[in-house]
Parts: sequence; C-alpha cells; structure tokens
Amino acid sequence: MEKVALITGGARGIGRAIVEDLRSDHRVAFTWLASHPDSELLKGDVLAIQSDLTKDNQPTRVVEKVIDHFGRLDVIVNNAGLVRSTPKQEFQAEDHRAILDLNVLAPAALLAAALPHLKRGASIVSISSMNATLPPRDAATYGASKAALNLWTRAMAKELGPDGIRVNAVAPGAINIPEDPRPDDLTSLFVKETALGRIGTPEDIARVVRFLASDAAGFVTGEVLGVTGGYRL
Repeated sequence: MEKVALITGGARGIGRAIVEDLRSDHRVAFTWLASHPDSELLKGDVLAIQSDLTKDNQPTRVVEKVIDHFGRLDVIVNNAGLVRSTPKQEFQAEDHRAILDLNVLAPAALLAAALPHLKRGASIVSISSMNATLPPRDAATYGASKAALNLWTRAMAKELGPDGIRVNAVAPGAINIPEDPRPDDLTSLFVKETALGRIGTPEDIARVVRFLASDAAGFVTGEVLGVTGGYRL
C-alpha cells in the first residue's frame, strides 16, 4: 500500500518540489495559505488543504482531513515557514511571534495531532536552514527559530525512537525559488561561496527529503542534514 505524505506549505517553492517528487509513489496531501495551488499540482489523488497552521485547532483539522481522505498518515514534512526581517533597532513583537509560531510551534502542534495515527515506520522531516548555525543579518529570530527546530528534531527523535518513528531535518543552503528568484548579484555571491559552484534548486532539497522519508533511511534519526552544496567550507 502506498504511503501517505503530508507536506505543509506545498503550493510553491521547496514545498511544491517535495509534493511533485513524492506523489510519484505516495498519496499526497499538502497545506497552503496564500499561494493558491494551480491545476497542474492538483493532478491525480492529491489533497490540498487551505490552513493557517498557527491558529488554534488548525493542525488537528488538517490531520483529520488527511485521515478522512486517505485513511492513514505515514510521512509529515514540515516545510511551511516564515522569513521576516527583525532588525535589532526596531523590535516588533508580532513579527517575532509570527516567526516562532510557524517555524517552531506549528510542527510541534502538527505532530501532537498526528501521533495517534502514526505507526512504526513513520517519518517526520522538517525543513530547517543553514541560518540555524550561520546567523543571518537583521533576521536573528528566523535563525533562532531554525536552531530551535533542530533541537526539537533531535528531542523528538529521542522520544519517538522507541515507537519506531524517525524524526530528521534538512538544512538547505542558498536555494533559488522559481517564483521568487534572488537578484543576479546576490546569486553570484552565494555561488562564489559554494564549493559546487552553483546555487541550489528546490529539487535538490526534495530528493533528500525523499531519502529521509523512505525505508532506505530506516536507521537515520535525530539528524539535521545540510544540503548546501558546500557553502562556506
């Protein structure tokens, strides 16, 4: 029986690439908020759920919809995230809270809602960032949120290991999103700092997510796997 995967923030960018990769041999559900999924992404037995995962009861609602539609849940990919500038000289509490709510609390809430349905062999994969260890200028709270996600990943791997549930994360380097590409000059700077001499693509991340979600990674848990092309080696 095909596994069922739930990807948050799956309508664009890295999330979309993960949806397109996994749906070849998984039944797939994904959440979206503002970016309405196009018809190409909805081909086949794909379930799209509009949801703000930072709102009370929304993670539970999403899991219930997946179970109602597919009858099971095997893989969760926590991709939805928020990058927002938080300059030190202008503290706006709502900006900091919004980052932490989506990047840290939403994955925890989604896991809590999903746990009654996850069986031995299930896999959780979260999308972290190299900024968890390389602090971004004027976006310290974003970097801190990803550092917190990394620690949460290791903690959940330890707690869920006895149940046969694996928890890992992928930390992308510089990735050019087709819907929102970086300016050429910034792309060139990243390329110069990257050992492989190119910037990453969403598909680069999707292929690693596939591995971590699969039985091929059956003895891999508690890991944060950098997919950076050798950035700043």
